[in-house]
Amino acid sequence: MPLRRELEYPARSTSHLLPVLRSPMILALVTAAILLTASSGALALPFRRTPARAQRVACAAMCAGAVLGVTGAVLALRAPAPPALALPWAAPGGTFALRLDGLSALFLLPVLVVPALGSIYGLAYFPQARLGGKAVRLQIFYGLVTGAMALVVAAANAILFLAAWEVMALCGFFLVLTDHEVPETQRAAFVYLASAHAGNLALFAAFALLGKLAGTLDFAGMGGLAAHGGLATAVFVLALGGFGLKAGLLPLHFWLPGAHAAAPSHVSALMSGVLLKTGIYGILRVTGFFDGPPVAWGTLVLLGGAVSAVLGVAFALAQHDVKRLLAYHSVENIGIIAMGIGLALLGRALGDPALVFLGFAAAVLHVVNHATFKALLFLGAGAVIHATGTREIDHLGGLARAMPRTAALFLVGAAAISGLPPLNGFASEWLVYVASVRTALHGGPVPQPHFAVLGAPVLAFVGGLAAACFAKVFGAVFLGHARSPHAGGAHEAPAPMLVPMAVLAGVCVVIGVAPAALLPALAKAAAQWSGVAPAALAGPAAEAGASAMRVSAVAAALVGAVLLLALLRRARLRAPQPEAETWGCGYARPTARMQYTGSSFAEMLVLRFGWVFFPRARVEPPRGVFPRRASFSSSVPDTVLDVAITPATSWIGRLAARARSPLLGSVQVQALLLVTGVIVLLGWLALAGGAP
Repeated sequence: MPLRRELEYPARSTSHLLPVLRSPMILALVTAAILLTASSGALALPFRRTPARAQRVACAAMCAGAVLGVTGAVLALRAPAPPALALPWAAPGGTFALRLDGLSALFLLPVLVVPALGSIYGLAYFPQARLGGKAVRLQIFYGLVTGAMALVVAAANAILFLAAWEVMALCGFFLVLTDHEVPETQRAAFVYLASAHAGNLALFAAFALLGKLAGTLDFAGMGGLAAHGGLATAVFVLALGGFGLKAGLLPLHFWLPGAHAAAPSHVSALMSGVLLKTGIYGILRVTGFFDGPPVAWGTLVLLGGAVSAVLGVAFALAQHDVKRLLAYHSVENIGIIAMGIGLALLGRALGDPALVFLGFAAAVLHVVNHATFKALLFLGAGAVIHATGTREIDHLGGLARAMPRTAALFLVGAAAISGLPPLNGFASEWLVYVASVRTALHGGPVPQPHFAVLGAPVLAFVGGLAAACFAKVFGAVFLGHARSPHAGGAHEAPAPMLVPMAVLAGVCVVIGVAPAALLPALAKAAAQWSGVAPAALAGPAAEAGASAMRVSAVAAALVGAVLLLALLRRARLRAPQPEAETWGCGYARPTARMQYTGSSFAEMLVLRFGWVFFPRARVEPPRGVFPRRASFSSSVPDTVLDVAITPATSWIGRLAARARSPLLGSVQVQALLLVTGVIVLLGWLALAGGAP
């Protein structure tokens, strides 16, 4: 079979030259991509007197860097051994070490492609000729964050990894703060910055403990670590917390909705599509350092992913802001990815190669798929905002008439994120289904974690809620009639905005129709991550690919039949048909206000999650016999940030202010505290044996 031949790397007459010829070229391509993308905004500065030309220069540099990096990643996936580079570095314990194994190469693809398409989109959405310095700043940090993300996935040394991670976090802060004059944006940016640095502290501790366990800070020396013991558990918990904050796993997601809503739409596409995935990459990279992880590790990640998926889509259903809604769907899909990782860890704990492959392939393939359809949806939302000037779902409606291309492309993304075949979201979710069901049906000498079968109904439940949510979004935004003047003056998005959306929609279709094309690369990466022999993964990969292809083929045939019937019906109805108003429940002249809103459409489903929501409503009831005015508005705050963290930090701040006020007015009390601290420190040193 082609899959087996790919995994076995058949001998060729020049195969002995491949490591010599390819490795330097691959690393040169990736290094050039990192440098070119990181400097793309700065390269445009000499042309700032002609803003349109300067922005095109930055876009060209970003796209050129993406082409170089994608070429290097594809070559790395086909190379017999992972290309690696290590150069001495002045930092203590650090080397400038790069390595492109299967995991790094697969993550590098969306890390470079999505920002490049976003840069093209920004030519029309965020033009420098109109926005001036704000657009210049965005381009500089947009390029820097792309280069930093590429360096994160290519780094093979802890010092280099953490340095790139810090640059990525700071650049993300400045990108969220693009509209710095808006108070809501300021709050979202500083919440993001605080959470990012809290996660960074956890990662510093995790890599310090890893260095102690392995005796080195180079990733090459961290393989094969024992997963049992206090230090290994501490590394896992710290890594899950630090990387989970970046990925947006619930309840560590609290920074995500505000940041995604406040940032420009192509920045939101970058953050949701790829920046979150660096957290997933970190979890996979750190867990790959350990042999035989305990069952508890996989169980914790699996359960955390299930909770994140269910509550993420539930919060999305309750949103009125289209970008906040999409942000909560990122929480949902990160949960699905975590479910795949949890199943893969369970497979490694139990020595089941098939479960390892299915879980790993589901997680990494969903990383690629989510980057594609979520970027498409954020760019589509940006086109709507660009045309109407509002993010409120209930102020829109009827946009499919004015924006038919945007509506069609958004519909592709909505179907993909709902896991409907034959699009790419289904392909990766199908692997999660198969892996979950396999834990209950598979027999043999290997004991199976039968509780993991619950992942299948959880995923089915999440898929149903996601489909309902996007039925709400698409219906309220694109169908019906305009609900406000914002929607009444809408216009189609220009070509620089439509082309990236069309490319992403095409990728959704291609991967959905032919998911087996990526399985050889996924099997190779799974073998390198888990230490399982590639031959042991060939059978599960072939079975999974054949299964997904059969379902996608049936779905594609059904879609084709529906389209054919629609075309035949349209051809027969040549005569113009009379039009009439939809029945309006007895109203002679129904108005746009009588349509279902997004809030009313989802109300019954949202009520089922009232135990986790804390809705806020503002009601002005009608008064008098002939009331002239009445209003109702509602919002669902984030339970973690708005209901728990913000009140708690406010209370701590007030308590600290009360404790500080008597100290500030007394020099004697301050001197007493200082002396007491010195005495305590000296006593601790003496007891620890560290006193001079």
